[in-house]
Amino acid sequence: MLTAVVTRGLAIEVGFIAADDDDLELMSFEESQDFCEFPYETLEEYEANAEAAHPCQEGPSPLAVEVKELAWGAGAFIVLALLMRFWLFPAVKKGMEARYSSIREGHEQADTARAAARAEVAEYESALATVRSEANERVEAARQTLEAERTARLAEVNAAIAAKREAAAAEAQAARDAARADVAAAVGEVTSRTIELSIGRAPDGSAVSRAVDDAMSAGVPS
Repeated sequence: MLTAVVTRGLAIEVGFIAADDDDLELMSFEESQDFCEFPYETLEEYEANAEAAHPCQEGPSPLAVEVKELAWGAGAFIVLALLMRFWLFPAVKKGMEARYSSIREGHEQADTARAAARAEVAEYESALATVRSEANERVEAARQTLEAERTARLAEVNAAIAAKREAAAAEAQAARDAARADVAAAVGEVTSRTIELSIGRAPDGSAVSRAVDDAMSAGVPS
């Protein structure tokens, strides 16, 4: 049979030795206190339960849950739940409400600023439309004034041109009449001289003048 021997000190050393159950001696209570990892708490428990091969008390099961651990866990959970209910959650809720209120105020201020900007833009557009209308009216009035002045000036110029044309026509007509009289006189003299040379006597001057006037009137349009 193998028997485990544990030596405690700065380091725990475990060794196995071969021994028979009959050869093992029960260690004393004081030795078991230094030897065992889970020793018996009282001498009576040690004497009632200890054996030579098993002088130590069995340790707790790693899967078993102790009542004090459950109590501490439940107490911590209850304390945490109370803190969450009466302190942490109200503080978080208050902070969230304050943040939501701040965000909502920011949105409201943005909406107000946007509405004010739209009103200013509408007012500016209205003023701009008024200015454009006034400018168009002034431009139209100026155009009409210039058109009237241009029409009046053109009428004056046309009247002056017509007057000058009539004067020039009158002068030209007078010049033509004067030249026609001179030409008629010259033609009459030539015609009279030619007839005189042809028939041997001087023709009637009035007849020659009428003939010359008729010929000139028929050949040259007035």
